[in-house]
Order: sequence, then structure tokens, then C-alpha cells
Amino acid sequence: MDPNLSRLLIIDLSSKTFRIEERTSLFEERIGGAGVAIRLLHEFCPKGTDPLGPDNPIILAVGSLSALFPLASKCVAMFKSPLTGNLGESHAGGRTATSIRMAGFGAIVITGKSSQPVYLSITHNDVQFLDARSLWGMARGDTIARIIRTIDGNPGTRTILRIGRAGEQLVRYAAVTSETYRHFGRMGLGAVFGSKLLKAIVISGDAAIPVNNIKGYRLLYDQIFDAVTKSPIMKKYHDVGTAVNVLPLKSLGSIPIKNLTTSQLEKSDQLTGEEFVSNYLARRLACSHCPVSCIHLAQLRTSYPHDPYFFKTTSVCYDYELIYSLGFTLGIANPKQVLSLIDEIEGTGMDAMSSGVVAAYVTEAMKNGLITSDMTGGIELEFGDTSSYMQFFKNLADQQIPFYKNLGKGVDYTSQLYGGSEYALAFGKNEMPGYHTGLAAIIGYLTGARHSHLDSAGYSVDQKPKQSTPEEIATQLYNEEAWRQILASLVICFFARGVYSEEMVQKCLEVSGISKTIDDLVLLGKQILYEKYQFKFREGFSFRNMRIPSRITTHPSGTGLISEKDIRKGIETYENLLLSSGTGPAQSE
Repeated sequence: MDPNLSRLLIIDLSSKTFRIEERTSLFEERIGGAGVAIRLLHEFCPKGTDPLGPDNPIILAVGSLSALFPLASKCVAMFKSPLTGNLGESHAGGRTATSIRMAGFGAIVITGKSSQPVYLSITHNDVQFLDARSLWGMARGDTIARIIRTIDGNPGTRTILRIGRAGEQLVRYAAVTSETYRHFGRMGLGAVFGSKLLKAIVISGDAAIPVNNIKGYRLLYDQIFDAVTKSPIMKKYHDVGTAVNVLPLKSLGSIPIKNLTTSQLEKSDQLTGEEFVSNYLARRLACSHCPVSCIHLAQLRTSYPHDPYFFKTTSVCYDYELIYSLGFTLGIANPKQVLSLIDEIEGTGMDAMSSGVVAAYVTEAMKNGLITSDMTGGIELEFGDTSSYMQFFKNLADQQIPFYKNLGKGVDYTSQLYGGSEYALAFGKNEMPGYHTGLAAIIGYLTGARHSHLDSAGYSVDQKPKQSTPEEIATQLYNEEAWRQILASLVICFFARGVYSEEMVQKCLEVSGISKTIDDLVLLGKQILYEKYQFKFREGFSFRNMRIPSRITTHPSGTGLISEKDIRKGIETYENLLLSSGTGPAQSE
């Protein structure tokens, strides 16, 4: 195993100090990524820690395949979520994993709180604590990245992680942006950065990564590269991007529209991935070591107010989730208007999915008289009204009006104050992703450790021809999520899960210097998932107290109406599978 992979960098912002520890056995046992990060979270995060307090650690971890194999391109961030109050986990692509690996670390732990705004510059054996007071409060987060790029002169592969004003203002679903177009988007890592007065992190490295068998490595790399480039994901996600999912999901009635009040949006044919490519695509980008290039940038031209023949041109990164959350769920069918909202959210540094769901809830609550324009600062929200949503998001990020401070804590919290919980679309306190495909998706949102569609891909189960019982669905979801812990430990993009089979993962680990049988890997995946839930239970999570928005059971999904009884059966089965796999004390109260 690469000796640098077992190096753990521990940074204390309070004392402006750092140390490096060797954790060889941890990385050999857990193979990196999520497996290492959850162990470190148990170690560095005391029980009951305030998510916005100095004791909440930020953990960044890469895997044993990072910077070695195609699509091993993700970095895992783990922390206590200020949005849910328990496990916070988010993955980002770009160059982050490669930069950390080439800087000579397998994981980074950041604790404490700075006495003033700061950004970190991390290289192989050094951490610099740099003054960020002049960067704090800037209107757009992407400006900060440009300034830091100009100042930083360290050699090698570099990543810049930074927050916008939403993170500074502690919006609990604020994101951390990596390389302008990638994000640690969900669960509020940006607010944790902001609570520590940590504006940005720059990581640079140029270390070589050793492998056990060069010839075997090259042959295996070529085999994976060939499999990826000839697989359906290459054409699907390279040509059109994740927005290719709009058309089939729309035809199935599976996209949440206007806060899940309807299955149709007039003129939404303009919002398909194919239409975006035809009319707005400027270029494609790829994460490090990825041939797919699924990152799609649109060119948005906007005229200046007093000169209709002079335009500002902006590159805007779009994907399925953004089109869902800032288009369909807000009742906006004009693609230029959707791109404008995406750009606004990008500038503020908020998670787009949570922001869209919060705005849709407020829109419906205003229609029902639960929220008034006096509370919103004079804004009257209506589905389809882009200009009102634009000002709403500015106010939400600025957090200057008391009402927006409540909204900044998430739709679950907000609905407890103002009512309308039946249409406050959150699962485990995390706002709903863009798939209302059926029972499996909903069980997956509620049982997944991150309450995300990326936990166990329930939306994929729903689209299979055979409809299963709640118990069968829960078993499928549990097994899928347990295996995804291995992919999240390596760290593999989930788009490549069909290429990285159990046998392929075993071979990749072998040339990386780690020997594991397939049985070892399957068991390890279950252990990692169990340890995540140990942390969640420790921080007060309970399967039995989960809120299910009644809108989910009254508005038809892509496979018809869903009953709460079936959802509860699935949750119970999942809980039993999880607890029976455990190797230590855990319980769901």
C-alpha cells in the first residue's frame, strides 16, 4: 500500500497548529474514503456536539484507488450535519481527491475555530494559515476562487474548496464548492466551514503514487477505461449529461412539479437535456481521471439594462437535479430563467436541491395563508415567477430578515413553526431529490444513511418491470447501500458502479497493495453502513420517529399511489437487516 495514503493530517484552527499521524492499519482495514471517515468521525466528534460549534470536525478522505483508476474521482467529506443533527456526508468530484492524494495524505481532519476569517494552504508537509478577512463577505463565491488562484504559487495538482455568503451566514444547507463546478452540496458542510470562520482550503501536491505491479496495473487500467468508454454511461452522460433523465422521468410522471402538486408543467419540453444541449451547451468538463465528461456548461447571455445590444456571457453548470429543483419544482419552464436561478444559487453557495424545495414550500404556504409577504420582506411568491424567486434566494443567503433565518434551518424545521408539514418535502430532515418514481425511492430516502437518492438508488428499483413487496424492496436497498459503502471507500463515482464489480474491485485493490477477498469486501460494506448508523443513533436519530410528508402518499408517483403502511413496512425491514448485521451495540429508539 502507498505509505502516503495512511498519513492523516490533523489541523487545529483554534491554535493554528497541525500534526501528521501514520494510520496504516486503519487504511489497510477500511480501504479509505467513507470507511476511514466514519471511524475518524466517531473518534473526533464528541457525542452531542453542536454541529456549528468548534468541536465538530471536518473530515476529508480519499480512497486507495483515488488518482489511480478511471472514475475513482470522488472525495468524501464527513461531519455532523447542521441540517439533520446527525451524520453529515457529502461527495465531490473535480480534482479534490487527486490533489489530496498527491499532497501525500489519505485523510484530513480539521477541528477548532479560527479567531478571524482564514483560509488554509496545504502541501506535502506544511499547512499555512492565511488571512481571509478581505475575502469574507464578498458577493460571489467564485470571485474568491479566482483571487486565491492568483495568489497561490504551489506546484502540482491543486484544488480550491470555498464557501459563499450562505456558508458565512450559517445557512444549514450551504455547500462547499470545488473547482467552480463541483460541490460538497448536501447536508450543510458550507455552514460548518462558516462556523469555523474557514473561508477556503487550497490543497496542492505532486507526489508519485506507487503500485505493486506496473504491468498488471496498466493492463487493468486499460481494461477499465475500455469498459467505461464502451458502456452506455459514456454516451448517455457524455452526450447529454445527467439532464438526459428529464425526458424519461417526465414521461413517467416521476418529476416533482410545483411542490409535488401536479404531474405536468406547461412548455416543459424546453427543459429536457436534449434541448439544453441543442440550444445552450458551451462545453463539457471532466473530473480528474474520468473519460466521461458529464459536466455540462451552458452559455447564458443576458443583456445589460440600458443597452440591448451589449451582453454579459456567463458559463453555468447545469444537471438533472438543478433543472428539477430550480425549474420543475418552482413551475419554471423557461430554460434561460432556470439557468439564471442556477447562477444565482451558485453565487450564494447554497445547495440547489434544498433551496428549490424550501422555495416551493414557501410558495404553497403563502397560497394557503400560512406565510405572508410581511414575513418575506415584501416578496409574494408564485410558481413560475422567476424574478420573485431571484430576490427570495438573495434574501435567503443574506439572512438579514428573521423569517429567512428560520428558512435557513431547512424545510422540516420551518414547517414546524408555520405549518404545512404535509407538503414540507424532506426525508430525515434532508430536502427531497428529484425522483418521485415510487415506493422504493421513498423507502430509500428515509432509510439511506444520507437520506439521498445516491444512497441506494431506489428510483432505479422503481423503474424495473417487476414490482416488489416493501420487504423485498428494503432488502434490495440494504444490499445495494452496503455495497455502495465499498465504492464510497475507494472512492468510485457511482456512475461507474456497473464497471466496478466485486471481482474488479478485488483486482484493483490487489495492484494497489491491499489484499481482500470478495467476502471480506461484502462484510466490510455492511460494517461501514452499521457504523454510520451507530453515529446517527448516538446523535438521536430514530427510524420509528421519521416524518413522512403526506403529500408523498396523496400525489401519484411514476408507479401510482404509495401507501404509508407500505413505507413503514419497508423501513422496519431495513432497520432489522441493519441491526442484525451489526458487530457492536446499536439501537434505534
